[in-house]
Amino acid sequence: MDMEEMKVTRFPKDFLWGSASAAYQIEGGWKEDGKGVTNWDTFVRIPGKTYKATTGDVAVDHYHHYKEDIALMAEMGLKTYRFSVSWARIYPEGRGTVNEKGLAFYQDIIDECLKYGIEPMVTIFHWDLPQALVDLYGGWESPNIIEDYVRYARTLFEHYGDKVKYWITLNEQNIFTSLGWLTAQHPPGKFDAQKTFYQVNHHAFMAHAKAVLAYREMGGKGEIGASFAYTPSYAIDCKPINAMAKRDYDELKNFWWMDVYAYGRYPKAAMAYLKKKGYAPEIADGDMDILKKAASEITFMGVNYYQSCVCEYNPMDGVTPYGTMNTTGVKGSAQELGMQGIYKNPANPYLMTTDWDWTIDPMGLRFCCREITSRYGLPIVISENGLGAFDKKTEGNQIHDEYRIHYLKEHLKELGKAIEEGCEIWAYCTWSFTDLLSWLNGYQKRYGFVYVDRDEEDGGTLNRYKKDSFYWYQDVIKTDGENLYK
Repeated sequence: MDMEEMKVTRFPKDFLWGSASAAYQIEGGWKEDGKGVTNWDTFVRIPGKTYKATTGDVAVDHYHHYKEDIALMAEMGLKTYRFSVSWARIYPEGRGTVNEKGLAFYQDIIDECLKYGIEPMVTIFHWDLPQALVDLYGGWESPNIIEDYVRYARTLFEHYGDKVKYWITLNEQNIFTSLGWLTAQHPPGKFDAQKTFYQVNHHAFMAHAKAVLAYREMGGKGEIGASFAYTPSYAIDCKPINAMAKRDYDELKNFWWMDVYAYGRYPKAAMAYLKKKGYAPEIADGDMDILKKAASEITFMGVNYYQSCVCEYNPMDGVTPYGTMNTTGVKGSAQELGMQGIYKNPANPYLMTTDWDWTIDPMGLRFCCREITSRYGLPIVISENGLGAFDKKTEGNQIHDEYRIHYLKEHLKELGKAIEEGCEIWAYCTWSFTDLLSWLNGYQKRYGFVYVDRDEEDGGTLNRYKKDSFYWYQDVIKTDGENLYK
């Protein structure tokens, strides 16, 4: 079961019990107060891209409800709130003139958090790119983005640096790039653009690195890192070819990102493979030095953990990376994916899945913390973990989401064990605080502790209702996790 059965008494006293959100998914106010149009504002208007053509035009209207939402966080006892800034609210054109009203909005959010003793944790980029930069030079496809991103990041450091101690440069770089350039499910909606995909990632790495260095040059003494969507892997059995498939999966799907953040270098075997295929990115002189320098300045590894996967050798004529993703909540509609000649990811027969076919594996959270601890020796911020589900509001406006409580409780128990086993974990942020727009999945896939009255069609009262999980997490925070073991 464990290295040895240990009784976890409680989480560290200064542990940051948190919750998270992203600007596009909660704010709404998509054209208000000078905000520019983003790539997501454009993408969701393409027919057939999102569930029931849902958009973030209104989302859950956090733009007008932020005081109410943060007051609910305070009532819960939240220690940290992770949110993202919309680049297009700060620079409507992505560069050029700063939008003062945008700056003021996030200043208000930060001040509101601090008023209640909630530590603001700011994500600089959570997928919503000013459309103007896409039109100008192709967004992340051009190295020009590096300078624009760093200017934007510097603006945030300059205005909020005295009040914000935790910074996340990029959210799930591995996801927005793969869904954007390999599977066409996210903007810019390109399919199988392998060479571009790796080039885009190199630009994103350089943007991250230069922002980290800018933060330190400006005297930033806080914590800074990136948030990686980490899907730890298990070999399907002890057949060496399947163990090697896991090795290849890890190098191509996990270490490709984490090694750059933590060491400032690309994994050798993965790079050798990409060179052979002709997909390796162009790397300018001096880039690797900058990545290395930034790696010595980050102070944590951010992890968004939802599921683990299984690896098995995939023959040359086997499954491809391009199957159907479940965005409807109809169980069993996702397809098996893989890279031909390398690995495939079959279902794990030992684990349950959500209605969206995501594997539920609490121990995987501990597994990934242990892996990061031994491979990188960095402290960890769990920047997302949560359960998307169909929640029903009953008479009397109650929402009984015991399945969410069970999910979070089991994951937290494993996180507690990881701490006992020597992992340094600073924060745990659930996804999410209120219900929100789940990108492609609409509003029916709910993640929050707070139910928001709206559905796929715009409308609904947008009233906030506390779910059972709200009171449960409130108690977890109050007891520093002691109640997990009762």
